[in-house]
Amino acid sequence: MTSRELVKRTLEFSSPARIPRQLWFLPWASDHYPEELAQIQKRFPDDLLTSPSFYKKMPKTVGDEYSPGTYIDEWGCIFKNRQKGIKGEIKEPLLKNWGELDKVKVPRERLSLDLEKVNDFCRSHDQFILSRSCARPFEQLQFIRKPGNLFLDLADRPTELFCLIERIHQFYCEEMELWARTDVDALVFSDDWGGQNSLLISPALWRKMFKPLYEDYVDIARRQGKYIFMHSDGYIMDIIPDLVEMGVDALNSQLFCMNIEELGRRFKGTMTFWGEIDRQYLLPYGTTEEVRAAVRKVKDSLYQDGGVIAQCEFDVGAKPENVAAVFLAWEELSYSL
Repeated sequence: MTSRELVKRTLEFSSPARIPRQLWFLPWASDHYPEELAQIQKRFPDDLLTSPSFYKKMPKTVGDEYSPGTYIDEWGCIFKNRQKGIKGEIKEPLLKNWGELDKVKVPRERLSLDLEKVNDFCRSHDQFILSRSCARPFEQLQFIRKPGNLFLDLADRPTELFCLIERIHQFYCEEMELWARTDVDALVFSDDWGGQNSLLISPALWRKMFKPLYEDYVDIARRQGKYIFMHSDGYIMDIIPDLVEMGVDALNSQLFCMNIEELGRRFKGTMTFWGEIDRQYLLPYGTTEEVRAAVRKVKDSLYQDGGVIAQCEFDVGAKPENVAAVFLAWEELSYSL
């Protein structure tokens, strides 16, 4: 069974031979633990890969987003970074007032995707391939307006806000339509919706303003026979029923910000939980036995003839022995499937 077949059986709850795995890591990890990272990657190779972005016209950026200093992304948003190996933050909004709305230009270079090169990449790997495109309307609004301003916008809801959302959303739809025409296995969208204990906005407002956007992304994937994957950090229990309803196949979330047993009772067998193991406490501060116990808890709560991908992130502060312990524990649990 190839990695691609393994992941598909997981998504379809069709009793995969083992639990598929995927490691995420920041440049911080490769800078601080290059040998340990290489050993983990060799011992536990990924079953899911993300296709590179093969552009005919490269998006215009300035600087390195993972280096100290200033980085300007393809939208023109300015990030300030103090620490090597991680991303910076928005300190000044690109759009300071609504009179400057025409200043916001979508990065159309990202629509120059070379579909044949993406297909060549897919044909040359037997892993399950995710699209590099990652629609994230809520986060992009924060980058353009700065988070504090955006939350006020969501309270006031000026007409210009809806014009901006529509501009961003139509661009993402175009981009996802392009990726849907390639041979990738799944399209991806992402927005961090959770704080530590609750959503960042009310579920009602989320359903009114943002759920329809995600429904469009799911529809694009479905029309082309693709799976759809979503990432969202923080506590997002309140909107998971909506994600199930709209047909999200796999959700990457911070499981340990929520009650994992309740997640299992309500949602096991309805979608695949694409990681993760707690990177706030366990990976940087826990023991290897605590990490292994956490993996067992996830498996016992969420696995049902599939429905679980062994994903974790080698993030700032994580101990390499704990990251390795995650995948070793999943491998051992796979023997009993």
